[in-house]
Amino acid sequence: MTIAASEALPVDCGPVTLSPSTLTIDQFEQYRRELTGYCYRMLGSGFEADDAVQETMLRAWKAADRFEGRSSVRSWLYRIATNVCLDMLRGRQRRARPMELGPSSPPEERYLGDLLPEHAWVSPIADERVLPEDANPAEIAASRESIRLAFVTALQHLPARQRAVLILCEVLRWQAAEAAELLDTSVAAVNSALQRARATLGTVQRDAPVEAMDPEQRALLTRYVDAFERYDVATLVTLLHEDAVQSMPPFAMWLRGAENIGRWLLGPGIGCKGSRLLPTSANGCPAFGQYRVDPAGGHTPWALQVLEISGGRISGFHAFLDTEHLFPSFGLPTHLPA
Repeated sequence: MTIAASEALPVDCGPVTLSPSTLTIDQFEQYRRELTGYCYRMLGSGFEADDAVQETMLRAWKAADRFEGRSSVRSWLYRIATNVCLDMLRGRQRRARPMELGPSSPPEERYLGDLLPEHAWVSPIADERVLPEDANPAEIAASRESIRLAFVTALQHLPARQRAVLILCEVLRWQAAEAAELLDTSVAAVNSALQRARATLGTVQRDAPVEAMDPEQRALLTRYVDAFERYDVATLVTLLHEDAVQSMPPFAMWLRGAENIGRWLLGPGIGCKGSRLLPTSANGCPAFGQYRVDPAGGHTPWALQVLEISGGRISGFHAFLDTEHLFPSFGLPTHLPA
């Protein structure tokens, strides 16, 4: 969803430390990456996060003559971004993953389930657009964990303002007083919202934490690419956790179990035979652009695969089929030559 640039600015944009005579677009742009990460966690969509950040920049630039110097540019931009996200979330249903919408399907099932619209799903985002460029390994690991598909999905269970409080305080490590000022509320209200948000997240099923990429994981991914491109399903199944899951948004169908995934790949999914994979990264996890054989020659985009790894095996295999929008956002080519 794109918000019109002509929409009225919020009355609570607030002051910042710079004056109009010294303000430049570059001083806003330096915060684009972290604002994109914040809006993505709020909205659960990379596309909507882009819209929200762009609207934030437009509102900030249009409000430049209101600077009074009582807070930082960064906190002022977060205030505007929060208001934009709250507006976008008003009155809508939460995004989800197929595993939340119904039971798993039998591997022989050729019907992929209902084709649901983009706004129904938590969609992936490229790591390079949201992870910090200059941070220590511990900070990067925490950032990776906070953009995982499972965590972003869990956030969607929270009311919008609780979601903002939890992201600001738990993920971005803002003080309660800073979050209260941003949200025009009290410290007590922030602490209460944070407590309720933590309690809700405690009831939502979460995946195992992200494991740091190491030589063992890289070797696993090398074996995965080799087995998938040769379509050696027997070997591929050995790389999966026994209770691994496979999903394919925008379809509601999903599978559970390595054996079932293997049977599906040799049955309804046989069209993936002959695919090529190009590496990328998404949501703190290894990812691949999957290209299926193009009858006219070469290979054509089919899915963005996001893999989750736990205990030395692949525990999640999520293929997002909206290649028209996802491949450009990940910088993946629109066709591979023969």
